[in-house]
Amino acid sequence: MSEKNWGKLDRRDVLKTSAMALGGALLAETADAYPKGVNTNSSPSMLKITDLRVATVVKPGPSPCPIIRVDTNQGVYGLGEVRDGASATYALFLKSRIVGENPLQLDKIFRKIKQFGGHARQGGGVCAIEMALWDIMGKVYNAPVYTLLGGGKFRDKVRIYADTTESKDPKIYAQRMKERKDVMGLTWLKMDLGVEMVADTPGTVTNATDLDQWRANQLPHPLLGMEVTDKGIAMLEEYVAAVRGAVGMEIPLSMDHLGHLGVSRSSGLARHMRSTTCPGWKM
Repeated sequence: MSEKNWGKLDRRDVLKTSAMALGGALLAETADAYPKGVNTNSSPSMLKITDLRVATVVKPGPSPCPIIRVDTNQGVYGLGEVRDGASATYALFLKSRIVGENPLQLDKIFRKIKQFGGHARQGGGVCAIEMALWDIMGKVYNAPVYTLLGGGKFRDKVRIYADTTESKDPKIYAQRMKERKDVMGLTWLKMDLGVEMVADTPGTVTNATDLDQWRANQLPHPLLGMEVTDKGIAMLEEYVAAVRGAVGMEIPLSMDHLGHLGVSRSSGLARHMRSTTCPGWKM
């Protein structure tokens, strides 16, 4: 600009100056409003999985529990659980499938590894890796997983129940249930009450005489023919009556692992247990 026109600004200079002022104001406002917990040094598009490791936790109750850790090239990691009693191998043999992938491409990775899952504990490796990937995503974007899944938070607390180690002595079983209530302060109880609790007593369970362990665990019920008799049901009722006598009628009581039973005897067993007011019933 010449000395003659030093006091004048053309339209281009005015626009340039205004844009710079506006940009500076927006930058300052954005910096103040930006969440302080976000790792601004992370580069989500450059994130890569570098390793998968396992630690096995041994504890009272269902155990051991393999815990996996999925590491990345930016220091952020995610944790997942294979499931109690399952082999860590279900996760470890998937390591070669996920190393080098971007953990934020969760759906892509899940579709890649889900074919190697299965029912029950055989699906533990796939589930553990998915859990760890959600953990990583939540940390990178500084958001809880329920938000990433598109939902809102419905409650601040979740009521839990406690499983209880079984005993073939009804009094001991009842005392263990009572400790869950009185010592741990739990307000919902669950007991495993399978037909194996009474199967040692003759006349309680019908079963094939040549049944081996594999068939007992793997055959569908129509091919197994296992049923609990009225005598067996009466003995199972003794366990529930002992527990109810110890914990009272006010606390919810659920049952699980009842056995390899058919629909007819299962419904009959449920009818016999109505007096115990069991709100939860799983086979």
